[in-house]
Amino acid sequence: MFIETETTPNPMSLKFLPGQQVMHAGTREFTSPEAAANSPLAQAIFDTGEVSNVMFGRDFVSVTAAPGVNWTDLKPVVVSILLDHFVSAAPLFAAGDASGIPVPQEDALLVDEAPEDAEIITQIKELLETRVRPAVTGDGGDISYRGFSAGVVYLTLQGACSGCPSSTATLKHGIEGLLKHYVPEVTEVRAA
Repeated sequence: MFIETETTPNPMSLKFLPGQQVMHAGTREFTSPEAAANSPLAQAIFDTGEVSNVMFGRDFVSVTAAPGVNWTDLKPVVVSILLDHFVSAAPLFAAGDASGIPVPQEDALLVDEAPEDAEIITQIKELLETRVRPAVTGDGGDISYRGFSAGVVYLTLQGACSGCPSSTATLKHGIEGLLKHYVPEVTEVRAA
C-alpha cells in the first residue's frame, strides 16, 4: 500500500490519500484528542502530540500540525499510523461507523431561519454542495452551513481550510461572490 500526500493552501496542513475510501459519506472533523476518542485512527494521530486537527473525507485524511511543529518530522509518523490502520482494515470508528457518535454542537444552526426563506436556503445549500464543497474537499477541508438570516449566510470551514491563511479570501471573495451571483438575496457571507 502507498499513501500519497498533497499540500493544501494551509501550510500547517497536509492531505493524505490512502488510495481507498475513508468515509462512506460526508466528512468528520476532530479538533482535539477528546473529540477523537471514538475514532482509533484519529486518536492515534493525536497521540503524536504534534497535531491540532484531523479530518476524514471520502478518500482522504487531512492533518493539521500544531503550531511550531515541523512536517519533516511529523509526516513519516502520520504515514506510518495511516499505513497500519488501512493495512489492518481496522474500523474508522469505535462503534464501527460514525452513526453512533454525536455530532458536535458547533454544527448546529447559529440563527433562527425564517420559514419564508426556505427556497433561498435550499438554493444556498445546493450551491454549497455542488459548487463549493468539491473545491474545498479538494484542498483537504470541508464546509458546514450554519444558517441564513437577513441576507447573511453563516458558514464554518473545517479540516485543512480551518485556520488557513487564505480562508478569509475563500469566504469573502470566492464563496460570497458565487452566492451573491446566483442568489441575489445573499448580501454577505460570515465565518461562524
